[in-house]
Amino acid sequence: MAESELVQRIERLRALLREHNYRYYVLDDPNVSDAEYDALMRELRHLEATHPELCSPDSPTQRVGAPVTSQFGKVRHPQAMLSLGNAFDEADLHAWRERVLKLLGADTPLAYVVEPKIDGLAISLTYRAGRFELGATRGDGEVGEDVSANLRTVRGIPLLLRTETPDTPIPTSIEVRGEVYMRSADFEALNKRLASSGEKIFANARNSAAGSLRQKDPAITANRPLRFFAYQVGPVEGVELTSQWQTLAYLRDLGFPVNRDARRFDDFAAVLDYCRAWMARRDSLEFEADGIVIKIDDFAQQRELGVVGRDPRWAIAFKFPAREATTRLQAITVNVGRTGVLTPGAELEPVVIGGVTVRNASLHNADYIAERDIRVGDYVTVKRAGDVIPYVIGPILSRRDGSEQPWSFPTTCPACGTALERVEGEAAWRCPNFGICPAQLVRRVEHYVSRGALDIVGIGEKQAELFVTAGLIADVADLYALHMHHFQGMEGFGPKKIANLITAIEESKTRPLDRLLVGLGIRFVGSVAAQTLANQYGSLDAIMAATQADLEQIEGIGPVLAASVVDFFQHPENRALVEKLRAAGLTLTGGVPRQLQSQNLSGKTFVLTGTLPTLTREQAAEMILAHGGKLSESVSKKTSYVVAGASAGSKLAKATQLGVPVLDEAGLRELVGG
Repeated sequence: MAESELVQRIERLRALLREHNYRYYVLDDPNVSDAEYDALMRELRHLEATHPELCSPDSPTQRVGAPVTSQFGKVRHPQAMLSLGNAFDEADLHAWRERVLKLLGADTPLAYVVEPKIDGLAISLTYRAGRFELGATRGDGEVGEDVSANLRTVRGIPLLLRTETPDTPIPTSIEVRGEVYMRSADFEALNKRLASSGEKIFANARNSAAGSLRQKDPAITANRPLRFFAYQVGPVEGVELTSQWQTLAYLRDLGFPVNRDARRFDDFAAVLDYCRAWMARRDSLEFEADGIVIKIDDFAQQRELGVVGRDPRWAIAFKFPAREATTRLQAITVNVGRTGVLTPGAELEPVVIGGVTVRNASLHNADYIAERDIRVGDYVTVKRAGDVIPYVIGPILSRRDGSEQPWSFPTTCPACGTALERVEGEAAWRCPNFGICPAQLVRRVEHYVSRGALDIVGIGEKQAELFVTAGLIADVADLYALHMHHFQGMEGFGPKKIANLITAIEESKTRPLDRLLVGLGIRFVGSVAAQTLANQYGSLDAIMAATQADLEQIEGIGPVLAASVVDFFQHPENRALVEKLRAAGLTLTGGVPRQLQSQNLSGKTFVLTGTLPTLTREQAAEMILAHGGKLSESVSKKTSYVVAGASAGSKLAKATQLGVPVLDEAGLRELVGG
């Protein structure tokens, strides 16, 4: 290849890689696969290695430099990186606006820019003649640390500003400010990777981002899933910017990722509406956010308002209610579930998180406790996201005084004394005493009578435990043998309550087959899989007779679920349970193809997760099926949409990881036609 052709090819490769980075990190619209991107990068690396004289410091290959040999240097910011005043309710926001109008004049027209307050690490980036020159942490607002080498590894940060847009002049110099953060799914994956290799894990995504940026070796930072959002500029030369909204658009054109949830409003009532709506989405976001930042849009008005102390008068942070708190872990208990899985839980000194008093929190599993070295007596950080059960993030090691007691997972079931078992490759310990363990039976009864299963009103956790302890039932089929005389003399059971309970039990006999399948508690069989099986086979006997190969032929039934169904019905005690239910008069047939209302969702596969505002999980599933869509229990690259509500969990994280579109309830209704 001639030298001129070689130079052209290298420049072409650099331009292509910069454009692909721009599409991925800024537009969130990649148009090449990871494999194609990697092939371009490999070719460029090869050409630059073969011809080192053609290397350039702003080449996409030059993000990872040599390790830092000493402490990070100090950087004095040319313009202070200010903090923000806080508002904790709408009254605080109204008071802030009144202060602004008092200073500017009551009749002054105002426009507002509203941006998410990402929970990450604030940084500044300096560019001269369009090239990245310096990156620093915020520090104390006046002086930060030089982390340029590490920031170069963050692929969302351009090393060379974009010049492809004719209407976007490249500034002589510009300081860009923003937030380095981690997506929630990426943070969880990183912690798992660190734990598996015996390294210290991070308490939260913000600490993870901060720790990653302060690594002495940029190669380590390059392996951390850091991202960046730009939201502000410091000193600028060579271009005139007059408003915050113009600035965000300009930064995006230069190649910086800018949060797509930023909005501009002329009406303060619309600002409040947006804050409410955004707060409602908090649990479905792909990153941690602790509030909303509201700024006066016009820079001239910002300058007139000025700064008080270290807070600009022209901006305020509307803070979300706290979701993390510190308290003491008093004890660790173990709960036995309906499938025999033992789940550890924390008993805490009561603490208020987000307006709710928390006394108990999840500890997930034995490995989680061991990896974090959580001890009884530790001061721990507890997180509460939406309405889900709070969980312990980890201990605060600096507060240990030596009185804390290490905790070991039990080796036998606390309810029946059976030795525990653990399937290779799984995190859970199980009690294998399925037929006799009283704790498992209580949980199975709770599940059987729940709304998504047989929906027997009047029986809950307390009643299930009472019936098992009193020896009234040995399995869920025994519920149908209960009569008025069984409750005579029982505290809390008057004649009317007993009559209502017997009626509810009798009415449950006519529930559809798919609800019975859910009630049986077959592992991995939720409402979607139950409906699929009922519609495919039409009777419980046909499902029991199906082989794993038969089940795997059904769309939406994978090998793991198929194996679980076959395994369940291979156990004699489960077949005996079915016969008792048959003898009690339950409906063991049903499941017919539904009448479609439309084909609007034809060819699309949906996964449901979280709690929707107005639809139950069953109603949402019925809506999707009625309009020609398909349902799946798990997220994969074949998933068309994930419908997420409040407290969405791992399925939402998986969707984010795979790039699967996420809808809320309104988005689902829009797809089906209103």
